[in-house]
Amino acid sequence: MAGLELLSDQGYRLDGRKATELRKVQARMGVFAQADGSAYLEQGNTKALAVVYGPHEMRGSRSRARHDRAVINCQYSMATFSTAERKRRPHGDRKSTEMSLHLKQTFEAAVMTQLYPRSQIDIYVKILQSDGGNYSVCVNAATLAVIDAGIPMRDYVCACTVGFVDETPLADLCYAEESGGVSSLALALLAPWRTDRSAADGRQAPSGPLRGSDRSCHDSL
Repeated sequence: MAGLELLSDQGYRLDGRKATELRKVQARMGVFAQADGSAYLEQGNTKALAVVYGPHEMRGSRSRARHDRAVINCQYSMATFSTAERKRRPHGDRKSTEMSLHLKQTFEAAVMTQLYPRSQIDIYVKILQSDGGNYSVCVNAATLAVIDAGIPMRDYVCACTVGFVDETPLADLCYAEESGGVSSLALALLAPWRTDRSAADGRQAPSGPLRGSDRSCHDSL
């Protein structure tokens, strides 16, 4: 995407948004009666579905059980039709494994697991359509699903992906911006904006995007 102007001289982005403007967010909770909690979230053209089962008894090896808290199990996946590249996306590929780990770490910090010792909580998130900010959209969808399941949390988790173009922070990146060569940072926050888990693209992000992400997470409420 070389030569693509991510931010115009007038301060507008590729999709017409201002630098700190979020994409349109639409959400529904309770979309699956079979699950304990579920949510569907659209953030721009990125669409995610999250379902929650539990708390329930440990499944599989009981050696994984914790006597003082619940075990959080997270699984991230992408539908084969979620992008223009119609290739097989197995659950166990490297990217899905990393995203699942990030989600697990995020919700281990957010869910009050000490209330459910020797139990398990399963969180499944699937990207139905991908247009940037996948991790952030998954966190936001999973938060709504956990709320729908009635599982106590320390606070709501809000996430947003930001980038930095010509010393200007861009909030809530779309795919064209993420693939445009700028460094990006996904930040998940617990109110009152305590940093919970961030996933960067390999380069240290400057303080500007961090400040912009804080504001964007606040705005997403």
